Amino acid sequence: VKVKIPFGSKYLDAIFSVPEKKPTYGVILTHGAGGDMNFPHLVSLAAYLASRGVLCLRFTCKGLNVAYRTKAFKAVVEYLKLSDDYKLSGVFLAGRSMGSRAAASVVRQLSQDDDDDGFIQGLVCLSYPLHRPKLQSKLRDEDLLLTRCPVLFVSGSADEMCEKQLLEGVARKMKAPKKIHWIDKANHGMAVKGRSTDDVMEEINAQVFSWLRENVQQEHK
Repeated sequence: VKVKIPFGSKYLDAIFSVPEKKPTYGVILTHGAGGDMNFPHLVSLAAYLASRGVLCLRFTCKGLNVAYRTKAFKAVVEYLKLSDDYKLSGVFLAGRSMGSRAAASVVRQLSQDDDDDGFIQGLVCLSYPLHRPKLQSKLRDEDLLLTRCPVLFVSGSADEMCEKQLLEGVARKMKAPKKIHWIDKANHGMAVKGRSTDDVMEEINAQVFSWLRENVQQEHK
């Protein structure tokens, strides 16, 4: 289902992947610095989640400025929260690369607001760009360290923007419950020599779904 989401004087293009049964939880998904919501990895994940009962809303925001992308993400969260078509109990924010930085920033901002109502259940970071290539001294970890909801990282062990030991170090300092799933030998684009894209996507999608399921179940215990 294609929708246009109001964002200031503009609109953001977005697509709902809707499960057959009425969903109680959703995932909002956005792309990295290049590409848009039709990036194959996002399309694959959205279809996988929807086929397993999770509503998925993916959107395009072309800005290369993280603050701008964060504002856009917030507008999408508000839109979904107020939607009459889908009354969700909660939502997970997810992004790829730069999109995951925007997602982390939104989660941190909304969890620090006084009116945090628990609508945001968790954060999924695919290929989180912890640092620029070859610039490991400057980590983009401030949002992660201030986040309180559960976080899942799915990163390639050969990601040139997320050195394994550095992410593990950040994870140790995080107060939030977190899990890291390493895709063996994958680079920042999740490409692995000798493995098909579909095969890698299957691994990523299954990891994301099982983590979502665990974290939704904990809500109801």
